[in-house]
Amino acid sequence: MAGGGGGGGGAAPKQDDLTPHPVKDQLPGVSYCITSPPPWPEAVLLGFQHYLVMLGTTVIIPTALVPQMGGNNEDKAVVIQTLLFVAGINTLLQSFFGTRLPAVIGGSYTFVMPTISIILAGRYASEPNPHTKFLRIMRGTQGALIVASALQIIVGFSGLWRNVARYLSPLSAAPLVALVGFGLYELGFPSVAKCIEIGLPELILLVIFAMYLPHTVHMLKSIFDRFAVLFTIPIVWLYAYLLTVGGAYRNAPPKTQFHCRTDRSGLIGGAPWIRVPYPFQWGAPTFDAGEAFAMMAASFVALVESTGAFIAVSRYASATPIPPSVLSRGIGWQGIGILLDGLFGTGNGSSVSVENAGLLALTRVGSRRVVQISAGFMIFFSILGKFGAVFASIPAPIFAALYCIFFAYAGSAGLGFLQFCNLNSFRTKFILGFSVFMGLSVPQYFNEYTSVAGYGPVHTHSRWFNDMINVLFSSKAFVAGFVAYLLDNTIHRHESSVRRDRGYHWWDKFRSYRTDTRSEEFYSLPFNLNKFFPSV
Repeated sequence: MAGGGGGGGGAAPKQDDLTPHPVKDQLPGVSYCITSPPPWPEAVLLGFQHYLVMLGTTVIIPTALVPQMGGNNEDKAVVIQTLLFVAGINTLLQSFFGTRLPAVIGGSYTFVMPTISIILAGRYASEPNPHTKFLRIMRGTQGALIVASALQIIVGFSGLWRNVARYLSPLSAAPLVALVGFGLYELGFPSVAKCIEIGLPELILLVIFAMYLPHTVHMLKSIFDRFAVLFTIPIVWLYAYLLTVGGAYRNAPPKTQFHCRTDRSGLIGGAPWIRVPYPFQWGAPTFDAGEAFAMMAASFVALVESTGAFIAVSRYASATPIPPSVLSRGIGWQGIGILLDGLFGTGNGSSVSVENAGLLALTRVGSRRVVQISAGFMIFFSILGKFGAVFASIPAPIFAALYCIFFAYAGSAGLGFLQFCNLNSFRTKFILGFSVFMGLSVPQYFNEYTSVAGYGPVHTHSRWFNDMINVLFSSKAFVAGFVAYLLDNTIHRHESSVRRDRGYHWWDKFRSYRTDTRSEEFYSLPFNLNKFFPSV
């Protein structure tokens, strides 16, 4: 270590101290990468932890939508069970036949806006019976999802998305991936603050267990950081239960009681003991062209957001950058997932779970087997309704506290790609700064306008056209990714120095599946299927 010298001058720093950190195409420091599973007992616990984390979105979306559709607590419980069941199937399909990454495929907030538009459609307004109204709206949502799934199926399996992804550089990927995580900030602390006495302790405890205790209690280092969620959720959940039974919220406003109490979800009473979701359980889907177009716009936004999330997952699984052909294959299977959502009637479409991508970083376990085990938990608890409902009744502010860390981790994966770029280039600074700024600013304008006026800035006589445009430009990741991709591929692109500035040369060997030998290890299909479905 360099020490201070006499005579007023310190010793010159070592040459190593002045050398920048080396660029890594695989993230170091991961305990178990995509192909190296932990021991079975540990893998099962980690899989259950992934299941707990994805429950938040799985419960929050139907809880918001089903009452607006006219459904009761029983309907809400069945929708949550169905969403959980299909999420388990989609996660297995993606991990076996899609990208093969440890990505959880679950409910997506992107599809909420067109679903609300279907709920508000005039043809359902005259229905007097709430349950009949719920069934009719659910069938309309099913039809829109079935049609919208065709977009991702065609774009993915035809290889169209492969051609788009080949022009993605580290510079254009950075804003896209960063805003996939950071763009969900509204679901973080604002939701924690809805019951601050529960949400804030969960957030503080999670940081202590994951970041401080491992460096204090060295003997249990890998226990605390790897299972921080399993330690903290029961502690805060018990605390919330004691507040509830102790009468802390007896005279609180209804909204406070809904967010804070552990007995207000209505899920345990509404859930059946055993029920296997099945296709067309709400009846035959109905189709409307306008609603299908709006849902198709949401499907395209989900496609772009999932591209960023897949890239983040590949990073945290310590895999090499995902080849464009594998990414396109994954998008095709995600389209199959949305088709299953439509067939089973989840009331919502699917995309990559960003919070589970963040959990990979927290645990430093990117094993494919762990996520496949979590899919088993999803299917198991969706069939055993009462048991699943117990976990699903965890107060939402606890999940919001988890999001504060997991969305941040997912966003920081995007910032990590800047190591491949020349940050002293003014071209880089402009594209990076402008795309991130517009990715935050444009959706903010759309959301503010909608909250004041009750409809989006695009307000023509064609409701489906309005929904399409408003859905596209309300997504922070989509706007940031689109702006960065467009500028990066048009501004001085053919100049020799620009290729290095944007980091394009670092990803050259990953643009084809066969160019890097590690692609076979991470992304090859099982059961020797690569013979019949070769990647290019």
